[in-house]
Amino acid sequence: MATGRYVSDLDSGDLLGPVEYTLSAFAVREYCHAVELHQDYFQGVENQIAPPTLVHLEKLRLYRHACPAGTGPSARVHVEYDATFHDAVKVGEPLRVQGKVTERFNKRGRDYVQIDMEVRAARDNRLLVSYRDTVILSYQARESAA
Repeated sequence: MATGRYVSDLDSGDLLGPVEYTLSAFAVREYCHAVELHQDYFQGVENQIAPPTLVHLEKLRLYRHACPAGTGPSARVHVEYDATFHDAVKVGEPLRVQGKVTERFNKRGRDYVQIDMEVRAARDNRLLVSYRDTVILSYQARESAA
């Protein structure tokens, strides 16, 4: 388990979470202002929902919880993600996010980690979002350039 270590220490089989929280209207509005999403269902006061790309913050929430020492010797580089939305993520709804490192591999001198995550409604365990994320944890570009 990566708890207490760096994100760069994550390895296949590591479990992240579960972390429970309630999505706030403020967080959604601020995020949407930053990425210029001005639709009423993201900015409104009634029936406000989270935009699809907000799911990236769930990964960061898991990293912060499981790896409080931070990123490690080098920052992560986001490579790709795939998210499936099964239902709307509503503001004010208690949520639970958890993940599992499904694979860590090396390709062309770079360490990659793939994480599968789920966001569920905390009250009834309803699946809201399935998310697969791949990041590069480290690469040897500095050594090659020298």
